[in-house]
Amino acid sequence: MSGNSNVGTASVYEAGDQRNSKDSENQPDRFHEGKQNSHLAQDSKDERSIANKLAREGKRENEPEELDEETILRNKDATLPARSHGNEPSKGAKIDQQLREEEEEELRRKGKK
Repeated sequence: MSGNSNVGTASVYEAGDQRNSKDSENQPDRFHEGKQNSHLAQDSKDERSIANKLAREGKRENEPEELDEETILRNKDATLPARSHGNEPSKGAKIDQQLREEEEEELRRKGKK
């Protein structure tokens, strides 16, 4: 019965040039070596053990926090990132900067800074 199809000839079902490559040709890097940044620290579906997660967090506490350039700019002046991109700062950024300046002035007046 296999030859009684009305869909097409047998040549339709032949592989022809549609061949899969051998598994040995496209092997990824070795599994146990892992890849950098392949685990997300807060990923709930990550299957790392609790001990491994605790060990990672222990190492993480000792590492200095890496800040990107925009975060550093935002810590100095809340309106600077927007202005550096050629935009007008938002009302919230202007208020944040005003509050920061008032707090710094108050600390200087009290002799803390």
